[in-house]
Amino acid sequence: MQLVFSIVNKMNNLDKKENCLTSASSHPRQNSCYEKDARRSLIWPPPQARQIFNPRLNLGVMASGNGSNFEALVKAIQNSRLDAHISILVVNNPNCEARRRAQRLGVPCVIHNHREFSSREELDKALVKTFSNHAVEGVVMAGWMRIVTPILIAAFPNRLINIHPSLLPSFRGLDAVGQALKARVPISGCSVHLVTPQVDDGPVLAQAAVPVLSSDDHQSLSERIQRMEHQLLPLSVALAGQNWRNEAQN
Repeated sequence: MQLVFSIVNKMNNLDKKENCLTSASSHPRQNSCYEKDARRSLIWPPPQARQIFNPRLNLGVMASGNGSNFEALVKAIQNSRLDAHISILVVNNPNCEARRRAQRLGVPCVIHNHREFSSREELDKALVKTFSNHAVEGVVMAGWMRIVTPILIAAFPNRLINIHPSLLPSFRGLDAVGQALKARVPISGCSVHLVTPQVDDGPVLAQAAVPVLSSDDHQSLSERIQRMEHQLLPLSVALAGQNWRNEAQN
């Protein structure tokens, strides 16, 4: 709710000379003033000073495809924006770009090809074993394109997080960007949330809002949302890490 209020306040502060929000346009995405605000995005909660963890967070990461969010985490660590270490990346697709990124970035990578498991539960048992062997503190689903089961969720209660390209609870499930374009919403974005058995339904840790332009297609909106994902995910991991450490102290 606070994110929505922030969005409204920011849009209300646009150039009043153009009277953007009181335009007679049939749709807010067609307002010229709105288009000028295209590069503006909002993150909630607002970014804070870098959180120091002693010892630093020990993470496991899961990816299925391109792996750009995985690399964003690595770079945030390298640039001292995230006080963490990625002990292991797990991929389920042997030919995915995420695996090649791990090789280039020097992060250990394990392949658990889902096609070689008899069920989702058996795959998740292998994931739990891998992450347990690396003593990870939390697991980040950075583009993992498989539905996880209670086996993995129970092994990392409140320590399994996922990033999704919409402002949850809107547009859960597959092709959230396509859903947003079809609905003609003026604002989309991305969310990082705790994973629960219901798909894209866990408590939200953080969100970033991205304007949807009248000229947007699937590719342009996806790219703009993804750029915000790269900022949002490291911040969200730090927020989650604070919660993990607070739980450990209590």
